[in-house]
Amino acid sequence: MGSNPINLAVRFLLELSALIAMGMWGWKLSDNWTRFIFVIIIPVIAMAIWGTFAVVDDPSRSGQAPVPIPGIVRLLIELAFFSFAVWTLKDLGYEKLSLWMGIIVIVHYAISYDRIIWLLSR
Repeated sequence: MGSNPINLAVRFLLELSALIAMGMWGWKLSDNWTRFIFVIIIPVIAMAIWGTFAVVDDPSRSGQAPVPIPGIVRLLIELAFFSFAVWTLKDLGYEKLSLWMGIIVIVHYAISYDRIIWLLSR
């Protein structure tokens, strides 16, 4: 399963964009001091889930799996992560940006069909 460096870079930028969107959404959840907690805790929780639950020997993740899970579960985590990010952008009023992020995620996964097949076989 080869990983194109450009596709890996797109994936990395999507992950960063998703975390930024989640942080922005956290900021909008409150008008008082708790917004400082939300802006940090929401992306940290998302990063913890993203980085902890993985498929053993996943080449896109250096093969490490702190908490090994089946490929279908990993794929569902990834789809939930990006879907939540797209939804947060829409909820913030960035409808066009939300649409573009959703399209880029879909294109990324279409190009990564070999990884999806690999995940589903694990």
